[in-house]
Amino acid sequence: MAGGTLGRPPFALLAPACLAAALLVVPLVTLVLDTPWSDFWGQVGSQPVRQALWLTALASLATVVACLVLGTPLAWLLARIEFRGRGLLRALVLVPLVLPPVVAGVALITALGRTGAIGRPLDDWFGITLPYTTWAVVIAHTFVSMPFYVLAVEGALRSSGEEYDAVAATLGADRWTTFRRVTLPLAMPGVIAGAALAWARSLGEFGATITFAGNYPGTTQTMPSLIYTELQSDPLVARTVSMVLLLVSVAVLALLRNRWLTRA
Repeated sequence: MAGGTLGRPPFALLAPACLAAALLVVPLVTLVLDTPWSDFWGQVGSQPVRQALWLTALASLATVVACLVLGTPLAWLLARIEFRGRGLLRALVLVPLVLPPVVAGVALITALGRTGAIGRPLDDWFGITLPYTTWAVVIAHTFVSMPFYVLAVEGALRSSGEEYDAVAATLGADRWTTFRRVTLPLAMPGVIAGAALAWARSLGEFGATITFAGNYPGTTQTMPSLIYTELQSDPLVARTVSMVLLLVSVAVLALLRNRWLTRA
């Protein structure tokens, strides 16, 4: 009705819109068509793919746990507490969203490497070396994924409003009880969405991981790292592994469809 009233869409808008849609859709379609489906499960069941799948699943789940345990209090702090420098802290927390992944890996090395500000004391005092270990994979994934989680949860906390916290306080609840029984349940949709976003970001992390953790099969080689390796030696395996990550990404998008794909 509105389209008929306003007239036909102008070609100056329709043409670039179609080009943009093609740019986004055609590569996904060609990946699906070029995937060797006849040998799909055989390649997925191979040892290198299974090892990369297991490590990626382990690292992504550990990343989600780290985001829940560490990111939730940080989001609450940014949403509920007024303090000097809050805007600066929020900006710094969100920097990994726009930081090139390789730069993120270099930053982790400067902090947690063997000669880093934190890595050197860990090595000298406790004999703990983080780079090029499975723990390095988890740390790299958490570093790049947590901003997505914090952003989603902080938004949910702000939208729920502080009036409920004030009501709970008038009824005698302390801030910890209010957080557990009032604030967090109201923000739970944002927590779930943020966890899904962090998990999806962790699944696709490559640059920071390969820089800080390396690309060792069975230890630090995740799915994106395996794709990078196999693309140079066996493109069919690279396409198969890419298809697995594409299916997971679609599943995450379906999980978040009520948040992004429906109209208010």
